[in-house]
Amino acid sequence: MRIATFQVGGERRVGVVDEQRQTVTPFDLSADEAQDGLLALIGRDVLPRTLNPIPLREVTLEAPIPRPKRNIFCVGKNYHEHAKEFASSGFDSSAAQGTVPQYPIIFSKVPECVVAHRAPVFFYKSVSSAIDYEAELAVIIGKGGRGISKKDALDHVWGYTIINDVTARDLQGKHSQWLIGKSQDTFGPMGPWAVTRDEIDLQNCHVKCWINDELRQNSNTASLIFDVPTLIATISEGITLMPGDIIATGTPAGVGIGFKPPKYLVSGDVMKVEISGIGILENQLLEKAA
Repeated sequence: MRIATFQVGGERRVGVVDEQRQTVTPFDLSADEAQDGLLALIGRDVLPRTLNPIPLREVTLEAPIPRPKRNIFCVGKNYHEHAKEFASSGFDSSAAQGTVPQYPIIFSKVPECVVAHRAPVFFYKSVSSAIDYEAELAVIIGKGGRGISKKDALDHVWGYTIINDVTARDLQGKHSQWLIGKSQDTFGPMGPWAVTRDEIDLQNCHVKCWINDELRQNSNTASLIFDVPTLIATISEGITLMPGDIIATGTPAGVGIGFKPPKYLVSGDVMKVEISGIGILENQLLEKAA
């Protein structure tokens, strides 16, 4: 099942997407309930009744969770080939661990960076001139917990969405950590919607990213160094995961920093991320005046 958060008639709604019919069918939620987007459904034993379907062309999609309640948990260097390309980039503050990390590298992005499918991603040249893209499968937690075991981890997953972990590489290098360079306003495109966990085969989920018409990233979640159960178990070992928490699982090889010379984004570039079983998340990078 695909669940979208969207605007129609000046109101935020949450509904079920039918891609074949190109419709979205809203749930019967109050305006207050719908403000949290997908979070309004997580934890319910029974979904609300649905109303009449609306053509997708008549709505404006928002991020499935327009403003997460907490920082997004992110994973660094979680595909073998990306770990190699990043270790040689000069921006790797975790290089002491070696090319391939022994344990998951966890950092975060602030909630306010989240934007929707087709929303612009803005940057200021006075702040950063080395903007990069990172296509990622994101996990949405449905049932919270602490000390979650790997064997039980997927029982805590509500579903999945796409995140583009847009990054200012120069800020990442300057500050020797990752939050500032990854949490700039609009640097967290998410969407176009979320899918329930039964829609995704974690052993064969293709992750691709195009910049304009050039395919840059092309991999599969089967190549993750640390799989989703391991990530959930690692984070929850001492941190209580909450319903609605988001874990971005890492990006494959092919990011701009991995090319020699680097292929950073320029104003006007279109980033298109496709993950099998979910759909396409597309955003354009635009420069803003200081």
